[in-house]
Amino acid sequence: MQAFASMTEIIEPPSMEGYRPHDDEPFMSKRQLTYFRNKLLAWKEDILRESRETISNLQTDTENHPDLADRATSESDRALELRTRDRQRKLISKIDAALRRIEDGSYGYCEETGEPIGLARLDARPIATLSLEAQERHERRERVHRDD
Repeated sequence: MQAFASMTEIIEPPSMEGYRPHDDEPFMSKRQLTYFRNKLLAWKEDILRESRETISNLQTDTENHPDLADRATSESDRALELRTRDRQRKLISKIDAALRRIEDGSYGYCEETGEPIGLARLDARPIATLSLEAQERHERRERVHRDD
């Protein structure tokens, strides 16, 4: 496992445009860590931007609908939006945890086995903490306990 002293060591080189991590380069090299860090930060910023828009919409969309069906639809929409924001709030904490793992050098390694998590999995789900195999075992155990 490769560890870095601080996030300041991870500097975005000009050649990051169009870069995708490859299996033929050292696992969790500075370039890969920069890629995943930027991906996580962009994802977090998108979520925060959407949250700000939601707050703004909820504050301005306080119409009093005279029709009960319209009022129920509006309330249902608001409740759905708030549930979505709650899920995204939890996602932000997972993104922050992934950013801390980048800083401490443990990013990209399975918390259960210590083995590298596949680059394709990390690219699809950059907050992943388990390898695909460990995640499947975890889900099988969950299913067994749920069926009890």
